[in-house]
Amino acid sequence: MNTTTPSSGTLAFIGGGNMASAILGGLIDSGTPVADLLVIEPWDEQRARLQARWPGLKVQAGADAALAAAATVVWATKPQTFAQAAAPCAAHVAGALHLSVMAGIRSDAIARATGSDRVVRSMPNTPALIGRGIAGLYAREAVSADERTLVERLLAPTGEVLWVDAEVDLDAITALSGSGPAYVFHFIEAMTTAAERMGLSAEQGKRLAIATFGGATELARRSDESPAVLRERVTSKGGTTWAALSAMNEAGVGEAFVRAMQAAQARARELGDQFGG
Repeated sequence: MNTTTPSSGTLAFIGGGNMASAILGGLIDSGTPVADLLVIEPWDEQRARLQARWPGLKVQAGADAALAAAATVVWATKPQTFAQAAAPCAAHVAGALHLSVMAGIRSDAIARATGSDRVVRSMPNTPALIGRGIAGLYAREAVSADERTLVERLLAPTGEVLWVDAEVDLDAITALSGSGPAYVFHFIEAMTTAAERMGLSAEQGKRLAIATFGGATELARRSDESPAVLRERVTSKGGTTWAALSAMNEAGVGEAFVRAMQAAQARARELGDQFGG
C-alpha cells in the first residue's frame, strides 16, 4: 500500500540526480508505485540510468502538462539551472506543494517561480544516499501541519530531519551538516596519511580511521554525556591522546575548523544572493 505519497496526484521530481535518486529509491522500496512518480531529467544518460534501475518509472526530458497532476513537486536541480528548469514548469505547478533539496535557492524565489507559496526547503547531505543522512528543513507559513508531516515521510528513507524556524538558519546547516561529510572524509584522508608515515599500509590506515569515526560517533549518539566529557574520558594528562590533542591545539586546529564552517556559511549566503534571492 502506498503510505508515503499523497492519496491522489503524482509526485514529480525536477532533476533526477543523486539526491532525487536517494528519495526515489526510498519511496519505491517502501511501496510507492512507480506509476505515482514522474521525473523531469534533461540529461540522456541519467534518464537511461533511472529507467534501467526502476523499469516503468516515467522519466522525460522536459516539462509538460503531465506536471499538472503533481500534488507534490521535489526540486532537485543545480542552483544555477533552477530558473531555466522552472520556466516551463510554472504553468502546471501552482497548485502543488513544493519541496526543494537545492542549495542556495531561497523559498521566495521558488514561490515566485512556481506561483505557489507552499514551499519547504531542505538542506540534506550525501549520507542520504545510504539512508544515514540528516536534512535541515524550513517551511513557509502557507505549509500546513499535514504537509510538514508529508515532507518528513518523503525524506524518512534518507535519514533524520531537523526543522528550523528561520530560513537563514539553513545557511548554518549547510555549513555544518550539508558540507560536513567532506570534513569527515578530509580527516580520514589525514589519518590515512599519518598511518603510512608511521609504518602502516594505506589500507590499514583507512580501515582504522573509518572504524574509529564510526564507533566514536555512535558512542556520542548513544551517550548522555557531552562530547567534551567523552573527549576527556579518553585523555589522560601526559598520555598519547593528550600529546595528540596538545599538538592540535598548538596548531589552532579547533579554531581553524570553526572558521572553516563560518566560511561555508558565508558562501551559502552568497550563493543565495546570486541564484535565489
